Amino acid sequence: MHKITKEDLLNSGAHFGHVSSKTDPNFKDYVISQKNGIDIINLDHTLEGLEKAVKFITSTVENNGEILFVGTKKHAKDVIQQEADRCGMFYIVERWLGGTLTNFSTIKKSIKRLKMLEKEGSKLYENLTKKETQMLNRERVKLADQHRGIKDMRRLPNALIVVDAQYEDTAIREAKRLDIPVIAIVDSNTDPNKVDVAIPANDDSIRAIQLIVGSLADAINEVKGIDSDKDNNNSEILSEKTPTKKSEKDSKVKAEILTQVIEEKTVETKPKKTTKNTKEKVKTSPVAKKPKEKAVKETINEKGSNKPDSEAK
Repeated sequence: MHKITKEDLLNSGAHFGHVSSKTDPNFKDYVISQKNGIDIINLDHTLEGLEKAVKFITSTVENNGEILFVGTKKHAKDVIQQEADRCGMFYIVERWLGGTLTNFSTIKKSIKRLKMLEKEGSKLYENLTKKETQMLNRERVKLADQHRGIKDMRRLPNALIVVDAQYEDTAIREAKRLDIPVIAIVDSNTDPNKVDVAIPANDDSIRAIQLIVGSLADAINEVKGIDSDKDNNNSEILSEKTPTKKSEKDSKVKAEILTQVIEEKTVETKPKKTTKNTKEKVKTSPVAKKPKEKAVKETINEKGSNKPDSEAK
C-alpha cells in the first residue's frame, strides 16, 4: 500500500479549508494559519487522522466487518462508487433515504421488491396492461437508483466512511443512534467531535477525496489479500480532471489546423458564390432587356408605315 505523504496532500489541495468566518469553534485546533481569509488546515493532523482510520478499518475487516461508503455530493459520487467497488464494499451515492439504518427492515423489503421486479419472467408482469407495465418499469428504475450500492447488504454495516460530515448529517445521526462508528473527512466548517475518527481535510477537492478514500480502500484490499490498482486508477482520474502540457499542446495544434481548414474552405467557396451571383445579374440585368424593347418598337413602326394613305391622312 502506498503511504500518503504531506506532499501528496499539498498537491491535492487538502490543506484548503472554508472561509474563516464559517470556521467551527471545535475545529480551530486543526487550523495552522489563515491566508486571504481562508483557513489553512494542518496536514500533520490529517495524516494522524488517516492513520487512525486505516488502523480502525483493518481491525474491522479482519473481524469480517462490513463497511458502508457514503458520499452523495456531486463531485464525490464517482470516487466513492469506484473505490467501494474496487474493495468490494457497499456504498450510497444517491440521496440518503431517511431510515436507511434506523429503519433497515423497511429498506430490506424495498430491496426485495426491486429484486422481484428485476427477475426475468416474473409473475408481476403477467396479465397487465401497457400502462401498468410502464408503471412497474418506472418503479424498478427508481428503486435501482436508490439501492444500487446496498442491494446485496443483508445486515447493518459495522462502520461508515463519509465524505463531508456536514453534508451527510442525517447518515451520521442515524449511525450514532445505532452505535455504528463513523470515519469522516471533516472540513473547517464542521465539528470534528460529531464523528468517531475525523480526517481534517478539504472535502470539496476531488483529488483530496480520491487520495484519502483510495488509501482507505487500499487498507481493505490489503486485509482481503487483493492487489490494488490504485495508482493506475488515480492516474486515470487525475489525467481526466487535469489536462497535461502534452494534451494542451495537442489541442492547440488541432485548433490551428481546424482554423486553417476553415479559412481554406471559405476562400474556395467565395468565388463560386460570386460567379453565381454575377451570372444571375447578367441574366436579369436591364441591359439584356434593351434589345427586346428595340425590336418591339421597330415592329410598331413597321406596322404604322404599312397603313394605307387614307388612314394616314
